[in-house]
Amino acid sequence: MKKSFAILASLAILGASCSLFADADDVKWISQCVKDNKGEGAKEEVVYKYCSCMNDKMSSNETQSISQWEKTHPKEMKECEKKAGWK
Repeated sequence: MKKSFAILASLAILGASCSLFADADDVKWISQCVKDNKGEGAKEEVVYKYCSCMNDKMSSNETQSISQWEKTHPKEMKECEKKAGWK
């Protein structure tokens, strides 16, 4: 439990640098994206960077989840994979 809290705290700090103006809705979408990509083989901090990047590329009015949106936006997905260091 302590390890999970430490990881989440680290990700929150990292996220602050990725998205200075994230609101509660952004946090919800990013958290869901991290869950959706948990088993994809990347480190948790890489997944968080990727999800934050994707969230930043989406319109504030978007109603789809990041995981749904990425399927119709392959260019943005590739850009965020590269930015996050996803290999």
